[in-house]
Amino acid sequence: MLSTRFKPWHVAPFFVKYVWLTARRRPVLVHFEVTLRCNASCGFCDYWKTDPSARATELKSFADAARYFNPMLITFTGGEPTLRRDLEDLIAEVDHAISFKYLTLITHGAMLSADRAQSLWNAGVNQFNISLDYLDERHDRARGIPGLSARILDSIPAMRARGIDNIRFNTVIKNDNLDQILPIVARAEELGVGVNFSLYTDSKNGNESYLIGDPQLQQLTDVVLQLLAFKRGRRGVITNSDHYLAQIPRYVRGELREPCRSGIRTIHIDPMGRVKRCPDFPTDFHWRDFRTYQPIDCNACFYACRGEAQAPLRLSRMRDIMA
Repeated sequence: MLSTRFKPWHVAPFFVKYVWLTARRRPVLVHFEVTLRCNASCGFCDYWKTDPSARATELKSFADAARYFNPMLITFTGGEPTLRRDLEDLIAEVDHAISFKYLTLITHGAMLSADRAQSLWNAGVNQFNISLDYLDERHDRARGIPGLSARILDSIPAMRARGIDNIRFNTVIKNDNLDQILPIVARAEELGVGVNFSLYTDSKNGNESYLIGDPQLQQLTDVVLQLLAFKRGRRGVITNSDHYLAQIPRYVRGELREPCRSGIRTIHIDPMGRVKRCPDFPTDFHWRDFRTYQPIDCNACFYACRGEAQAPLRLSRMRDIMA
């Protein structure tokens, strides 16, 4: 499932850049939150409550910040980034600003038509990440967008028919979708796309409704073991590291105590150019005034952006990241 844009000989320069960044304690991954506006209404996120007038304060370019950090990986996120009509311009400027980078886009997919996907792909997106937590109408209800799951599943063949060959589902593991995890993997494989998992936590807005607790722990453990077994047989569909998946039950059991390295290997930059160490933390300073973060004793979440940053980088992990 390796994208035609990524060649085997690209691994070496990316690995060198990774070593260079980590030796200097610079972020490997920078998330550009290009807007906090969103037209979904997810119960576990309050970004959709952002005042629409906030668009007036959104940066018109992230290229200078990209040049300053010169990261290996860049994610365009939100809010819902496709609400930005100038998103293609933002991406193209960043694409031209630095070398040896990998650009991803996270979207709920409601407005990701084949035409829009093509224009974003042409602008420089290397990978589309589409949120999908259920294969049925439960996803529509959770996001507050009728018909969303069918729209996502119908759009992917049209995107792939245009040569857009690097798409993955972003699936949040919650207490009410454990029955959906393996079916989502199967559907991803059928469609020729990948799937990346992240564990639900309530640190974003305090909504405990989807937390996995003791009653679901055995089912969660079984699901994780099945995911790891699937990866051993068919690499390239599940794009998480083995390390992250294996740590999920350990986190739920309350056994994970490693310091969080958010702000060291990954940072978030909000639409006004202000830096925060984690998507759920307040901003600290403008990116031009960046100061290196220290590890923090925080176990409020076990998002993939935290757990994957702690995963050891091996050649197999590079293939997972860029599959």
